Amino acid sequence: MTRAFLPGIQLAQLFYTEVVAPILDAALPGTPYSAALIGYGSEVQGFDTPRSTDHAWGPRLTVFLASRDFDTHAQQLDALLDRELPEQFRGYPVRFPFPDDTPARHWVHITDLHAFFTDQLGADAARDLSTAEWLMVPTQLLRELTGGVIFHDDLDRLTAYRSRLTWYPDQIWRYVLACQWMRLSQEEPFVGRCGEVDDDLGSAIVTARQVRDLMKLCLLMYRTYPPYSKWLGTAFAALPCATVLTPLLTGALTASTWRERERHLSPAYEHAAAMHNRLGLTDPLDTHVRHFHSRPFLVLDAHRFTDALLATITEPALKALTPVGAIDQYVDSTDLTDRNHTRRRAQYIAGPAALG
Repeated sequence: MTRAFLPGIQLAQLFYTEVVAPILDAALPGTPYSAALIGYGSEVQGFDTPRSTDHAWGPRLTVFLASRDFDTHAQQLDALLDRELPEQFRGYPVRFPFPDDTPARHWVHITDLHAFFTDQLGADAARDLSTAEWLMVPTQLLRELTGGVIFHDDLDRLTAYRSRLTWYPDQIWRYVLACQWMRLSQEEPFVGRCGEVDDDLGSAIVTARQVRDLMKLCLLMYRTYPPYSKWLGTAFAALPCATVLTPLLTGALTASTWRERERHLSPAYEHAAAMHNRLGLTDPLDTHVRHFHSRPFLVLDAHRFTDALLATITEPALKALTPVGAIDQYVDSTDLTDRNHTRRRAQYIAGPAALG
């Protein structure tokens, strides 16, 4: 009999309520804990499908304890769960390998709440992040820490930690937006210039980069952390602007000439410019494309939006920065931007001397 697909968030909620909570309540009388499905995995973002179930997927959640209680109970609790958890739940194996070449185990993960967030962020989770700390956390990681669902929060800290990360502080948001506009500005005319010298492949590559940066810009304008590449289109499709922009961006990507790409990109740029004006973060700017100096390439001159946004920033630490942005606006390496790579990011920023 074919098993009906149950989205991972729903599966985790049922698994916690029907199986895990009774075990925890009996094992930890009077000990506060929190339980949630957050962190890695397509199910945390609500993007899982039946395909997701072929690896690293099943009934799972994280149980968070205070530091002292973690030191006291974690090992015994993990062993108890291993003994008492069923082999299957709702037709899915409770124990499965991850990575695939490792022994199968249960995935009710017991962890220290403060250490978990601090390790991921590279900063003390009990206080507000500094400007530098915000700019060092990849948006995919911020999605993972604020996504999913909380099932239980007796610690009264899990919700608070996540609330602090819900979105950038206003000044940092303005800076990140300014830097995303700058990314668009830097390559606007190259769609046409590459095509003009018969480098159609180059023109198509630049177009794809512009499309990706426009999609990320729209997510940022809607106060939504952009996910990594696998889920960028899925997250973008949920935005209100996608109805207008998706046909334009698709047309630009499938076009066979640079002029056709430009015909699709130009109204997409203008729509994004109008979205910026509706935010009210700066005085309204002209939303129309124009020629790139005396050359026959249509551009928005997106740096105008960068300049306008930077002019509204008053925080000294941000005013001193060039418009390069948060880490995943200038680093495109999974080996730096993935979870658990906090130390690598710090070493990368510090430079080669820090590696010696």
